[in-house]
Amino acid sequence: MRPCSIPTRSWRRSFHDYFVTHLPQSSLHPDSNHKLPREVASPQDKPTGRQPAILSAARRDTTVVRIPLKSAKHHYGATCLRGGRPRNEDTHQAGTIELPAFAKRQPVSLTRANKLLQEQGAASESGDPQVFYFGVFDGHGGAQCAEFLRDRLHTYLEDSANKFKMQSSLQEPKESDDGHKQVLDLQRNLVNTWKDFVGGYFRRFRPQYFGIFKPSASTDEQGTAVNSIQATLMYSFLHADLDFTAAQASKHTPSLQASTDDPVMSDRPLNDNDILSSPSRPASQNLSNVLNRPIGGHTRFQGGSTCSIALISTPTPTPFWNPASPATIVTAHCGDTRILLCRVSDGKAVPLTTNHHPSAPVEAARLRRFAATFVTDSFGEERILGLANTRSFGDISSKRIGVSAEPEIRTTHMDPSEYSFLVLVSDGVTVSLDDQEIVDIVKEAKTPESASKELAAFATEVAGVRSDNATAVVVRLGGWERRVEGGGGSIGTKEVRDWKKVQAEDPRASRQ
Repeated sequence: MRPCSIPTRSWRRSFHDYFVTHLPQSSLHPDSNHKLPREVASPQDKPTGRQPAILSAARRDTTVVRIPLKSAKHHYGATCLRGGRPRNEDTHQAGTIELPAFAKRQPVSLTRANKLLQEQGAASESGDPQVFYFGVFDGHGGAQCAEFLRDRLHTYLEDSANKFKMQSSLQEPKESDDGHKQVLDLQRNLVNTWKDFVGGYFRRFRPQYFGIFKPSASTDEQGTAVNSIQATLMYSFLHADLDFTAAQASKHTPSLQASTDDPVMSDRPLNDNDILSSPSRPASQNLSNVLNRPIGGHTRFQGGSTCSIALISTPTPTPFWNPASPATIVTAHCGDTRILLCRVSDGKAVPLTTNHHPSAPVEAARLRRFAATFVTDSFGEERILGLANTRSFGDISSKRIGVSAEPEIRTTHMDPSEYSFLVLVSDGVTVSLDDQEIVDIVKEAKTPESASKELAAFATEVAGVRSDNATAVVVRLGGWERRVEGGGGSIGTKEVRDWKKVQAEDPRASRQ
């Protein structure tokens, strides 16, 4: 059985690294004479005897504009530093993607009351409000896998949603047995391909949110629809990982090209043919025509990448950073990159991800059936076949024992101004700072752009010459202006951060 692949298309739209909004034409071409003179204006202070009514949305001449997200420093900031490493293997992505809305529907009364605010936003091409996409990718062994995810993972999401006929949560659901059957066939084909192509752990592979392992054809074991956003994310991650893994399995390592006749001189492992069930079979290069290069380079890439993405959907075209707009955020994560929210009420960090390390009880129970032992390195960290992460993209030599790209998916419904900002960071930041220290540093910044710079710079400075690549992405939410109100602001961890900075500047501490 050949690896399944997404259809090759001669044209694909480029990634939308901007958002669309409506602006009044007067703001684009201001007229200094449009205001009423002060001496003529008078307040309406006479009682009318009627209850105030909800203002209806006034029709104004507006213009649709595109605003690059990466240049909107008051809404978004991203910084990626090399640290003490010879090269930078981290990367990130941000923009909007074509997905049906998955936000929680508002009551009709609130929808009518907020009709005026809806004029500030804009809908996507499908008619639903725009879905925002943010991601952090931390490569190891090279940047090939991280760059592949940065450039193509959003395409897998869009194609999977189209295949699954994913329905908008803002519209009435449409039942279709044929559609459910098609989704189940796609899921079954993907699972069987992993089983046949890799084997090992994947012979008893039961992905969460897949509907092929329960009697009902419309929902999974948790009662989630088979074409939900969760099922789409699971399918997209596993599909992208399969294409990347299959592409590497069909290539030769650089050492084998120099001397293929002598396995010892070429450092070829004795179990090289056991890395996958059939590593020499032709791999799926379905994206080669689009990318103008093979997936992961021209030689076999042995490394991989962790991944954390956040999708934000709103029930109305009003953007999620508006203080009056509710939103739903869905995170998909594998590895040790991290996603955090900062709660307005108490200023606490709310983690949306967990580290997938061998020391985690859930991961240890999942993998001990296939891995003989976990090894503890000189830093006291458990590793599996030399890897610190039990879930990642790539890493083809560890696939058979269960190092997969099964994402941990979490859904969070955000009330208006409930959270002040969203942070996505790589392990180069979390190795030096805990969750609360990260959000406290962001609180002290004036804009998300400056917050990402200060966060990455502080983590690199504290780690010293051994610092890893550090990536920080900060996204403004509805409660941004109130970020320092709850929990005493940022003073809770200030002493600890100051002490870490003093220790980093002490030359004697670096020699210990």
